[in-house]
Amino acid sequence: MSDILRQILDVKQDEVAAARRYQSLISLRDEVESDAESRAGIRGFERAMRQKIAAGHAAVIAEIKKASPSKGILRADFEPAAIAQSYAHHGAACLSVLTDENFFQGAPAYLQQARAACTIPALRKDFIIDHYQVYQARQWGADCILLIVAALDHGLMADLEACALELGMDVLVEVHDRAELDIALTLKTPLLGINNRNLRTFEVTLDTTLGLLPAITADKLVVTESGILSREDVTRMRAAEVHSFLVGEAFMRAAEPGAELEKLFF
Repeated sequence: MSDILRQILDVKQDEVAAARRYQSLISLRDEVESDAESRAGIRGFERAMRQKIAAGHAAVIAEIKKASPSKGILRADFEPAAIAQSYAHHGAACLSVLTDENFFQGAPAYLQQARAACTIPALRKDFIIDHYQVYQARQWGADCILLIVAALDHGLMADLEACALELGMDVLVEVHDRAELDIALTLKTPLLGINNRNLRTFEVTLDTTLGLLPAITADKLVVTESGILSREDVTRMRAAEVHSFLVGEAFMRAAEPGAELEKLFF
């Protein structure tokens, strides 16, 4: 595990502990499970992606991210609702919204604002290590959560997946190498993200996705993450039958994020 990932996970432990002191897990769980109206309003994340692909398009998970530990501020004029509307207008299948405050300058309110501004599903992009965060995600309106294999042991990851699925959310599981992939393939979720960024060196190569493809079963929907910067990158992935993409930085640095999405993919 990289130093930065270890540091992030340590902070997450503290965040969860603080949140539990404010509201117990039992109280939060009861609130979420009794909110029938919220559950009825869940938007199918996987379904939205498959609909795009069935129509012959790329399924783009467009990220709303103000900053990152490695790149600093990505977008100073950061308005989540406006960005979400722009993405939806220009063809995004889904949103990915950073809720981590300490390292990515995200916030739960950004997820709520972005989702309320459009009709496409939204992923809570964060470092999920506890059931409490899964219930938070649903309370904040998330339609999907991210589980990172490098951050979790297998038993906990399977439990967190089961919790999310029981609440009606989809799950995107993220891997970077073959060992992580083998673990991810034991989960129920069909959504498999391959992070092209090495979390130890922060180097990015699309060969990461291409190298893992032969080991992936046909029932999985592969999402390539990080390093998609040009139409050539998109063409290379789609030629390999990868039609789902999670892109953030390239859009966040553009004057009009949605227009950049359309330029890159459509």
